[in-house]
Amino acid sequence: MAATERDAVSLGGAAPVMSPDLIMQVAPGTPAREMSYQEAIREALREEMTRDASVFVMGEDVGKHGGAFGVTRTLFDQFGGARVRNTPISENTIVGAATGAALVGMRPVIEIMFVDFSGLAMDQICTQAAKLRFMTGGQCQVPWVLRMPQGGGAGKSTAAQHSQSLETWFAHIPGLKVVLPSTPYDAKGLLKAAIRDNNPVIFLEHKFLYSFRGLVPDQDYVLPIGKCDVKRVGTDVTIVASGYMVWHAMLAAQMLEREGVSVEVIDVRAISPLDRETIGASARKTGRVVLVAEAVRDYGPTGEWAMAVTEQAFDYLRAPVVRVTGRNSPVPFANSIEDGVWPRTDDVLQAVRQVMAY
Repeated sequence: MAATERDAVSLGGAAPVMSPDLIMQVAPGTPAREMSYQEAIREALREEMTRDASVFVMGEDVGKHGGAFGVTRTLFDQFGGARVRNTPISENTIVGAATGAALVGMRPVIEIMFVDFSGLAMDQICTQAAKLRFMTGGQCQVPWVLRMPQGGGAGKSTAAQHSQSLETWFAHIPGLKVVLPSTPYDAKGLLKAAIRDNNPVIFLEHKFLYSFRGLVPDQDYVLPIGKCDVKRVGTDVTIVASGYMVWHAMLAAQMLEREGVSVEVIDVRAISPLDRETIGASARKTGRVVLVAEAVRDYGPTGEWAMAVTEQAFDYLRAPVVRVTGRNSPVPFANSIEDGVWPRTDDVLQAVRQVMAY
């Protein structure tokens, strides 16, 4: 049975080495620096905290320690404990305090160590923050950003309680925006936009991407939340992907070009609001679509993307839409088993060849 036809969609093997040159988003001649995904997020926080005194960071060990993954490191030294605030180990309290601060004019940026722990704060996230602007007729705003690492793979062995991809949890709740950047350029521009937004924004960072490097412009910039990015232009098949899976899609597209297949890669960037128009336009152009997400298949993001294709491009399709997703299973601890949970470049290649065969 083909990998793309199973709920398990990985052929195994080590994660490929991804070159920063695989995704180039800065125009030639634009003043820019190469930095990591982690550094881009930190720079966005520093710039927004400098620009706006109402912006502050809060979370477990975000001060001198710099957070679970070191993203906020050095911010405490610059801004002090009043604006880089360590919190108790209580996710519900952290988000509740941030919601209260946002209601009185502050712009908190919250860090929860792993997205898996957000379940402890779902009342404050989904019942309070997501609904207050609507319930008050716009009289109250909750401009906070909730940053959370998610995802797994690459032999990190963070097991079932620290490795999930939970973007659709939050995308299902009206009132929340959900962002999942794939590059340093996107991470910085989207985080700055999220901080300036007057709505609560869930900002998901793939753990494996923190070390990935790319060019980031020197000048201030923000990116629109709710707009896909065409990472690669093609004519034969569309790959729609998010987060770390964008890199697998780009690597597969590069390999397929040698076989004479022209692949268009659409980076969703925001899970909600979803840019259905860009996905539909690409599907109408190519007539073949492969959807790639790390989240599990059942009720995952690829189902909503497939519906966007069906609604906007059904009559243009030359082949059935194929999904490449994570295995519908808790994540094992052992590296040798964990590797079989995640989609890889080979899975994307196989899915594209499948739709091209029609």
